[in-house]
Amino acid sequence: MHPLIIILLTLFGVAVLLWLVFGINWRSSRNYERKHHRLHARMQAEATEALQRLLFSNSLTMRIEQRFRPLAMLLARDGRPSVAASEVEIIISGRRKHDLLIGDILNAKESIHMEYFHFGIDKSSRRIRRLLMAKARQGVKVRFINENIANWPIPNIYFNSMRKAGVEVVNFSRSWSLLRFLMTLSYRDHRKIVVIDNRIGYTGGMNINDHYFYQWRDTHLRLTGEAVASLQYAFLDTWLAAGGQLNSAVNTFFFHLDKPSCGLPLGALTQITPDDPTSPEPVLLTAYEWILNHAQKYVWFQSPYIAPPPSLISAMRNAAQRGVDVRVMVPEHCDTAIMRPINKSYYAELTEAGVQLYVRSGEFMHSKTIVCDDYLSCVGSANLDSRSFGIDYEINTFFYDRAVALRQKQIFENDLPICRLVIAAEAHPTPWQRLMRHLAPIV
Repeated sequence: MHPLIIILLTLFGVAVLLWLVFGINWRSSRNYERKHHRLHARMQAEATEALQRLLFSNSLTMRIEQRFRPLAMLLARDGRPSVAASEVEIIISGRRKHDLLIGDILNAKESIHMEYFHFGIDKSSRRIRRLLMAKARQGVKVRFINENIANWPIPNIYFNSMRKAGVEVVNFSRSWSLLRFLMTLSYRDHRKIVVIDNRIGYTGGMNINDHYFYQWRDTHLRLTGEAVASLQYAFLDTWLAAGGQLNSAVNTFFFHLDKPSCGLPLGALTQITPDDPTSPEPVLLTAYEWILNHAQKYVWFQSPYIAPPPSLISAMRNAAQRGVDVRVMVPEHCDTAIMRPINKSYYAELTEAGVQLYVRSGEFMHSKTIVCDDYLSCVGSANLDSRSFGIDYEINTFFYDRAVALRQKQIFENDLPICRLVIAAEAHPTPWQRLMRHLAPIV
């Protein structure tokens, strides 16, 4: 065969492979329903009226400040849980999360559900793994979703030993065929979820390993109250979609359903919002743009990575031109060499849009937060990049509460002394940075 033909066929094969991995758009109502049909079917067949009220009643939405109610309704579409109440601790210390989580695992009596993008093999990770195995041997139901693509360097024996101890482990990505494996290779479970005894929940930015517990600056949540039911719902949805089994009716996985809510709920009004690449629309991107379009005073973001789509940059520009104080805080040094030039390639575009861009020195900052107008705030797993908005499975927690917002505003302000404000004149990207930004959706 002629060498030129061989080269052309090779290039064609590479193009087809790249299209299978990165080029398929899964967003459609049909794909969304197919992905979530197992939990939806179980809910229709088994869920009590009390559980339906707990998860999907819009009664608490009317207690939200009026101008933010449309956002709450937007986030509750397509079967996602509506607003619930919670008591919340905002965690900005990895050591604090480590100690709280260890204590709650040790005190677990009924069940432990865990879903993480990264679950390491270092000292702290192994300790948590041993505790999960010990709890399973004691009869606690331990269910664990393994993001097997992101954690591919970890040997199978690491998770097989958990299975032998009685931990139910399912892989997020199931490879029925090579074709399906290639088509779903890029779609990662980027969520961070723990639900213990149906009553205590953790979610936010921190994964499980020593970097998060001892070295990096991150933001996470510990929740109690009715909002934990929404977090449990998100976990069970992924659990069933990944092939996990539930051995009892779904209402048994939620607490105090025999006690109807009455009067004012305790804690902050909270909305757990999962997003995934099969959703008919990019839920979190739509929410971020809504916030920018309706903010009156300020919107402040923290994110370790920035590769925002043009529509989000346009929303930032429009908000800034209306006089809204739009700020984005990013770390000076990223944890990956690839993301460093990608981040810097957006400095000029953001500053030219009127964004006050702060670069934080010190330890790597992994927080993904929003605070707006001393009322709305958010902590989640989603970065300000196209991968989080369109490719990965994410989960963010929105709060409609002045006290929570002011605490998040204070956290942002406490980070400012070790930040420098980027000046537009110094922000122009190099040719290398412009080249690297095209890799943002795939890294």
